[in-house]
Amino acid sequence: MTGLDAAVWKSRLIQLTQELGSYRALGKNHFATFIQQTPTLLVTFETVQGIRALSSTAQPFGFDMVRARNWSHLCIISNGDTWFRDPAIYAYFDELIDEGFFDEFQRVLFYGAGPCGYAAAAYSVASPGSTVVVVQPQATLDARLAEWDPRFPEMRRTSFRDRFGYAPDMLDAAQQAFVLYDPREEYDAMHAALFARSNVTRLRLPFMGAALQTQLMDMEILYPLLTLAGLGKLDARSFYRMYRARRDNVNYLRNLMGHLDKIERPYLNMLLCRNVITRKNAPKFRRRLDQLEKAAEDGEFDFPADAQSAAQ
Repeated sequence: MTGLDAAVWKSRLIQLTQELGSYRALGKNHFATFIQQTPTLLVTFETVQGIRALSSTAQPFGFDMVRARNWSHLCIISNGDTWFRDPAIYAYFDELIDEGFFDEFQRVLFYGAGPCGYAAAAYSVASPGSTVVVVQPQATLDARLAEWDPRFPEMRRTSFRDRFGYAPDMLDAAQQAFVLYDPREEYDAMHAALFARSNVTRLRLPFMGAALQTQLMDMEILYPLLTLAGLGKLDARSFYRMYRARRDNVNYLRNLMGHLDKIERPYLNMLLCRNVITRKNAPKFRRRLDQLEKAAEDGEFDFPADAQSAAQ
């Protein structure tokens, strides 16, 4: 489905999901696809733009989990970042609740990132006892509660105080929820703090930056993370074991190098650069190491004697 214009792409997606399951239009800017397989249901919130940009097959993220795990998949898709604030979606989830849709599954897992993470948390209340994994979610964009976040001025007239509104409160019915965020991204960290609940585990990913979902994909740990969550085996320990993959993530390593420069820790930065160039072809780290070694030789900072001996 790659290389298609938006209209043809949507038509092909509708055709595909109708062959495998069902399709439902939800107002002007949203629609839902459903594929039924095993008693484990993955519910994802995605955008048309995100699907077309991030997927090598231009198919919803959850389709990969359907293929890999044979899970059932409900996907709510928006055209643009809408935070899924639409009465048509409220009515759809009310219908699913009334029909006992979620009761048909042994396990239900909600997932989303950014605005889609907000929606995954907010709508998870429709399935009490579910597991929720959200990446960089906003708790709300209600100006009376989040006036400190200036990033989304176009959403200030949108109501976040009616149905499925304040995402942290909607998690009270979840069995377990996991909020992934970079504590060095100020606004993301402030939103993450609002999710503090006894059933919520906040997972800190410092120096990963503002595109966490992309970095999790690059490290090839997003699918294993969701697999563990879907099996009821995800916890902080298992996550951070997987998160060791950051040691080979160039974005993380560059952010860490920049931080060590900013706080003026040249010796630690030398150790970092040396470690990286022994494992990777990293010209930027090689150049920075050469600069730091010259600065040390010129006496611009102390170079521990044991380290100097080891270097020689």
